[in-house]
Amino acid sequence: MYGTHHRDAVESATVGKINGRRERLRAETTAEIKRVALELMASGGPDAITLRAIAREMGMTANAIYGYFATRDDLVTTLINDVYTSLADTVDTAWDTAPALEPAARIQAWACAFRGWALASPEGFRLIYGDPVPGYRPPAGGAAPDAAHRVCTGITALAAAAWPHAEHRYADSDFSWSDFDTGLLDKVRPAFPELPPAAVALALRIWSHLHGLVSLEIYGHLQTQTLHPDKLFREELAQLIRSLSMTPQG
Repeated sequence: MYGTHHRDAVESATVGKINGRRERLRAETTAEIKRVALELMASGGPDAITLRAIAREMGMTANAIYGYFATRDDLVTTLINDVYTSLADTVDTAWDTAPALEPAARIQAWACAFRGWALASPEGFRLIYGDPVPGYRPPAGGAAPDAAHRVCTGITALAAAAWPHAEHRYADSDFSWSDFDTGLLDKVRPAFPELPPAAVALALRIWSHLHGLVSLEIYGHLQTQTLHPDKLFREELAQLIRSLSMTPQG
């Protein structure tokens, strides 16, 4: 009753549905593996990330896990890239949506987005900024080179936004390009060719302010010190902006 073309179309559609289902199941399992890996890290530290432990948590065999990640290092690299990209997307969006003509507002937006992301993803923060995973060997060029570059240039953009206001404060700076790692300069100088060495040093100081306080909060060191770490962060950020001869927003 039906011709060959009809049968072929039905078979093709069936194969397509099967392949689609397999891809969907693979994507779901891959996402679960990554989620469990971060949960293990949260409860047991970086060395708790093992394919065997993940397989046990998921009710799978260790050999089945290898069908998704050939080695533990492959999994860790994927996790770092995912986490770092999430951070880069978050702070980039905050920067881009803040008023371009209000540098203080843009710095506040970037900084608050960074803290918000860290609080929402403490395991991710610890993975990229905390203790290294024992024995992990990243691929050549790093686990997340694009995201790391975006975050690095984003931090430098904070200094670039502040520099027209703060430059007079650093007239006696004796920083030179030789004071910085070449890897850092390879990232920031092409993106901000007009900035002098003192502005790059300023970017590092801004980063130390933001990262230091967030790190203390993520690792629980502020829990016995203050009931309102958010207030501490806001005031530190406001003071930082004032120190750059800028006016805090709101």
